[in-house]
Amino acid sequence: MATFQVISQIADIPANDWQALLPGRYPFLHYAFLQALEDSRCMGDDSGWQPEYLLHQDHNGQTDWILPLFRKQHSYGEYVFDWSWADAYQRHGFRYYPKLLCAAPFTPATGPRLLYRHHDSAPPWKSAIQALQHHTRDQEMSGWHLNFPNASDLAELATLNESQGLLIRRACQFHWFNRQYSSFDHFLSFFTSRKRKSVRKERQRLSDMNIQLCRLTGEQLTPAAIKRFYRCYQLTYRKRGQQGYLNNAFFLQLAATMNQQMMLVEASHDGQHLASALYFFDDHTLYGRYWGCVKEIDGLHFEACYYQGIEFCLEQGLDHFDPGTQGEHKISRGFEPVITSSLHQLQHPDFQAAVANFIDQETPQILAYQQQATTLLPFRENAFDELPTTSHTSPPSPLSDNEQTPP
Repeated sequence: MATFQVISQIADIPANDWQALLPGRYPFLHYAFLQALEDSRCMGDDSGWQPEYLLHQDHNGQTDWILPLFRKQHSYGEYVFDWSWADAYQRHGFRYYPKLLCAAPFTPATGPRLLYRHHDSAPPWKSAIQALQHHTRDQEMSGWHLNFPNASDLAELATLNESQGLLIRRACQFHWFNRQYSSFDHFLSFFTSRKRKSVRKERQRLSDMNIQLCRLTGEQLTPAAIKRFYRCYQLTYRKRGQQGYLNNAFFLQLAATMNQQMMLVEASHDGQHLASALYFFDDHTLYGRYWGCVKEIDGLHFEACYYQGIEFCLEQGLDHFDPGTQGEHKISRGFEPVITSSLHQLQHPDFQAAVANFIDQETPQILAYQQQATTLLPFRENAFDELPTTSHTSPPSPLSDNEQTPP
């Protein structure tokens, strides 16, 4: 008989079992990534993030799918903003927290959300949603939320939308796509003349200042490099009077266990460290995550966080660069507006209806914003008609997740 289990720490799940279910080396649900979050106490204790990994085992006792869930006592570190929903609950005398979240912790990167055994078949979302709903009701949580699912998960969930009462919310990010560019200059050749000159001038300014940049991967991610990075990471938050979600122990553990999927850009001048930007990558995508600088220098952020990332994608043959949320300044540098998704289900029927109405009003605004942003891209008109039709990364549709219209 098939059974469900809720596991509160990843150490109680065999690493090989977990990794066998994870498709494509997606870094932010990698066993080592979650283990580092727990070991460093970035999750658990009083962090507001309590793991509740939902496992399904077949009649032979073999784990055939895992849904990474987190009991949340706040909405920090999610990047899908529901503070107004929480306020509405409180004003009406209800508790919004705890809620249940399915996501990559602290990470607004689209990816797989249900880890399952047979990657060549449809993900078993129907049974997972039933178990998720039961667990939410049993634990008397306000509802559950699923952030940034990939195209495969989203397509399967969309088929359950009407029967299960799932609400799909949209947002817009800016991503870079590799259309078989042979070099950074080849990429810029598709820009209008004015935009191309602007990027080259921006990069040349740093070169004229004798600012050196290097990219470190693998064993080059030494404790000393992590120490330099972490100082910059915390300085970024300190400027806003805040403290970073993640601690030094977390990054040190990742550098020891996941350095083959990490890339660190360092900027220096006359031997003095100026800035660091930390990336992760898998077989197809580069993810820009954390940045900070000791000294503000015009254009350094763009170089370390965008141009160095594009060059790394070109060197490694990566198809896609997801630099994170927000940032309209990315548009003029060739990052295209794409639509991301989140799903929501609240237990209280009146609040579920109110949120559905909110999403119905918000979605056209998001799609209009995405379409308007598309008109601001730096590419020449019909520039991509010059590319071979056999290109392995055809231009993305105006709506992301490779879908033509929202479900």
